[in-house]
Amino acid sequence: MELDKLAEFKSSPDVREKLAEYGITKSFSEGDVILNEHAYIKSIPIVTKGSVRVLRTDEDGREILLYYIKAGESCIMSFLGGMHSDTSKVKAIAEEDTEILFIPIEKVTLLIKEYPQWLDYIFRLYHKRFEELLEVVNAVAFKKMDERLLNFIKKKCEMTKSHTLIVTHEQLANELGTARVVVSRLLKQMEDEGLVKLGRNKINLM
Repeated sequence: MELDKLAEFKSSPDVREKLAEYGITKSFSEGDVILNEHAYIKSIPIVTKGSVRVLRTDEDGREILLYYIKAGESCIMSFLGGMHSDTSKVKAIAEEDTEILFIPIEKVTLLIKEYPQWLDYIFRLYHKRFEELLEVVNAVAFKKMDERLLNFIKKKCEMTKSHTLIVTHEQLANELGTARVVVSRLLKQMEDEGLVKLGRNKINLM
C-alpha cells in the first residue's frame, strides 16, 4: 500500500497498521468529484497518491479554490464535519489520477484515543489549512486579480513540478472565482510582459 511510503507515518508503524486495517482504498480519475457540498461525511480521506482540490461554491454557482490536498494529507473540513455529524461545506475534486484511503468516522475517534501521533497529525493539518485559508482571504481582500492569477499559476506549476500548465481559461476563472474574459485579458497582458507564453489550453511559465 502507498501509505507505507508516506513520511507522515514512517515513524508510527502502529498507526499505519491501524489505518490499513480500518481504511478502504478507492481510485479516482482526474476531474472526478470525490465529495459534494451538503453531502454527509461518513469517513475521513487520506490521499495516498495524486492530489485533490477543495472548492467552495456560492449561491450563483461560482467556485473559488480553497486549498489542495496532496499525498500524505487529509481534509480537515471533512474531519470537522464528520466528527460533528454535519454535512460538507466544500466540494473535493481529483486534480489528477488519485488514490484515497477512507477511514470511517467511528475508527477516527478510536485512533484519537489510542494514538497521540494521530492527534498530532490532525492538529498539524488544521494549522496548515488555517494558514492556507488566511492566504485565500488575504488574496481576495487585498490583491489584484493579475497578482492572484500569476501566483496561482506559479503554485500549480510548483505542485506539478513543471513550467507548463495544461489548463483552460475557463478552469482558471472557475478556481479563482472570476470571469473567463478577465482571465483571458490578464493572461494576454502577462504574455506581453514576458511572464508567460500561451498555447492552446496551455500556459508556459517563463
